[in-house]
Amino acid sequence: MPPQSELQKRRVVSVFLFSKDQVALFRRSEKVRTYAHYLAPISGSLNLGESPVAAAWRELEEETTLTSRDVELCRQGVPYVFTDNSVNREWTICPFAFRLKPRNEGGHGEEAIRIDWEHQTWEWYNPATVEDSERFGGVPRLKDSLRRVWFEGDMNKEASKALVAGLAQLKTDHQSGSHELTSIAVKAYRDVIAQMQEEIDTEWWKTARMAAWHLSKSGRESMGTATLNAFLALMPDMEEIVHQNLAREVKWERLLGVIDYHLDKRKDMPARIKSAFAEYLRGSLSSRIERGGDKDSLAILTLSASSTIRDSILNTFASLPISHLDVRILESRPLCEGVNMASSILSEFQTKFPPSSGRDLKLTVYTDASVAIASQGVDFLLLGADRISVEGSVCNKVGSYPAVLAVKRVSSASVLVLSELEKVDAPGSGDVQDYEDNGPREVMGCWIDGGIKAAQTIDDALQATHRDDVNCAVEVKNIYFEWIPPWCTDAFICEQGVLNTAAIKEKAHQVKLGADRYFHSL
Repeated sequence: MPPQSELQKRRVVSVFLFSKDQVALFRRSEKVRTYAHYLAPISGSLNLGESPVAAAWRELEEETTLTSRDVELCRQGVPYVFTDNSVNREWTICPFAFRLKPRNEGGHGEEAIRIDWEHQTWEWYNPATVEDSERFGGVPRLKDSLRRVWFEGDMNKEASKALVAGLAQLKTDHQSGSHELTSIAVKAYRDVIAQMQEEIDTEWWKTARMAAWHLSKSGRESMGTATLNAFLALMPDMEEIVHQNLAREVKWERLLGVIDYHLDKRKDMPARIKSAFAEYLRGSLSSRIERGGDKDSLAILTLSASSTIRDSILNTFASLPISHLDVRILESRPLCEGVNMASSILSEFQTKFPPSSGRDLKLTVYTDASVAIASQGVDFLLLGADRISVEGSVCNKVGSYPAVLAVKRVSSASVLVLSELEKVDAPGSGDVQDYEDNGPREVMGCWIDGGIKAAQTIDDALQATHRDDVNCAVEVKNIYFEWIPPWCTDAFICEQGVLNTAAIKEKAHQVKLGADRYFHSL
């Protein structure tokens, strides 16, 4: 008997397309190499160096012509591995769910779906009817892949509704910072657990962990690292209760109690960051005075909106022996969160420092494009973080990287990242070039409201893009976040004090251990 050849390992995405309460499945053609004539989601292998989410978008466009105009990414499932000896493959499946946008949201509906040579036909199915059986005719582990993005099949109706509501709240909240969004996610999780009143056993615990995964990955994934870390801190306490020999009602009440405890503990994080920032600035100010620099003023540049940064600036100013505070804020288009930040700082300053206090504030809002002018003469650039990679790269509101480059070139100011440690991501969690694009409407809104006639020409071109009789492709990008390289940051200031990249790397490896334990076995 000839020896069996070594298994070929393939890492692939499985992309499920949903519309209302139905899922699209595609009949694979005889031209494909594996699983010809089987029902399957959109699927394909990852290219070298490509992230799963980028591969999902690419495969979806290649096989159906659908783009972000017609669909939105709504859920990411936990990847898993299985072997199919019949095709000599070890598959690593990365499941995704996309929602088809109806016409009233600017999409073209199902008319936009144009299948390529890899498929014969496609149809809508009730996801509850999908099975892993020869009779159904799906690719191997089709139901297993689907249930990782369609959690409704594993949860009771009320728990499922609570999870859907929590995800919707996270997706549509573009004002709250990462810390606030994480608290919203944990509160949503409490709502889910409050509805999961079945027997608390191994299957219950698996479903509970899957709900936590979705709140960190399928809500606002670009801000989901902090949420993931919050759940990793919560999971050990919950796991201990799940395995105790107690009545179901007692377990359930204790589980809700431990979630409340973690929610309450989160309230201390901003105060500790503010304290660390104040200590750092006092040391910097002392050094500047020793060098003969200005000892009576402080100039800070920041962008977007962060209550932690706002309070850190004002609290630290109150504790320093200086009279003049110069705060410059980039407006942060397209939602102009910088304007909200400026208003908030002004109100807080007027409350804390009456005219008789001898303290004064110069507050300036700059357009994003004038960042080089705004950088002149600043002492510090303060940035938040929505995610920090193992190497120390920082993901933050778009405009942060140009601000860093301008500050370093124009004023040689220090770049400080004020962030909770829960923003640190595990190694290998995703390509640092993944960007969240939120569609053109927010960007184009100010064009249209401003009466720019050319806006209609661009809008017409957007509508016509991908039509067969058009040879021009037009896009309007609305990127919310970007990555800042490790060399840009002079100090990470968190609830544990001032950290360097070595401490960030250690934290990242701790996150990976926790994620592997509680989620990768699902």
